[in-house]
Amino acid sequence: MINPVLVEVERSGFVESRHRGAAIGIAADGGVTVRAGEPEAVIFPRSANKPMQAVAMLRSGLDLDDELLALAAGSHSGEDFHVEGTEKILAGAGLVAGDLRCPAGWPIDPEAQQEVARAGGGPSRMRMNCSGKHAAMLATCVAAGWPADTYLDPGHPLQLAIRSAVEELAGEAVTAVGVDGCGAPLFAVSTAGVARAFRALVLAAPGTPERRVADAMRTHPQWTSGTRREERRLMDAVPGLLVKCGAEGVDAFAFADGRAGAVKIDDGAMRARTPVTVALLRALGVHDGAELDALSVVQVRGGDGVVGAVRPAPGVFAPSASRSP
Repeated sequence: MINPVLVEVERSGFVESRHRGAAIGIAADGGVTVRAGEPEAVIFPRSANKPMQAVAMLRSGLDLDDELLALAAGSHSGEDFHVEGTEKILAGAGLVAGDLRCPAGWPIDPEAQQEVARAGGGPSRMRMNCSGKHAAMLATCVAAGWPADTYLDPGHPLQLAIRSAVEELAGEAVTAVGVDGCGAPLFAVSTAGVARAFRALVLAAPGTPERRVADAMRTHPQWTSGTRREERRLMDAVPGLLVKCGAEGVDAFAFADGRAGAVKIDDGAMRARTPVTVALLRALGVHDGAELDALSVVQVRGGDGVVGAVRPAPGVFAPSASRSP
């Protein structure tokens, strides 16, 4: 199946690019009310898997809550407070930055990147956006009595526990295993499975690992992404919303009442992700607001001015739309 066009890129009144993809929206009662393309196709959710990974770590003995748990389930921007939080996770388990096995990276946040460069710094494992997750993985190994030096091996007890949690929460079997950008095992499920997993997180009973992850992320969105990131802006704009993005054009979200959704852009374009997510939120009943209006488009610039926008394709989630290719 060829997925439909979800996003158009308009420049000077001319549509110069189009992004195809798949999306699914689940109602509070669990029924699928919005769909485009083939959301049952298997994908690598990339960092949208992180909340599920965090659930598995809590089940395995990790003792984190609040902002540090949000950091463990997030993809941080490499700002100073993210680095300090990662240091706290490591120190609490008697570990140091040298124990991390994620690659070195620059901060995602442009301002933080400039600050590091001005100070004479460079890429580091602590600034890499997955360092919080890796620190939590190591801390989980310490808590469970598992070897820490092989924690990225797909056959390691930690990764087996994560795979089991992903399959349980997504409601389907993992059909492929890859290596994520941070070096951790990456478990493939469908776009629909990711939406089901996020729904399971928000509907879990208070105090359970699932609900602890959801509550930490919703309470501390700046720790799951960054001060200026789109996910933080979305969670601030829509109270009670849980959002997590993944590389290659993945977004997933859920509301406290069980409404949930997920998006995968076929060509991996990150610029297309948030406009589609906003359109899906609106299709599921979110009221318009100034911040959502701002996030629903990405400006296209020409010279010194704005000459167009990256925006959802017309009628992308209209109830009567067939969404055929």
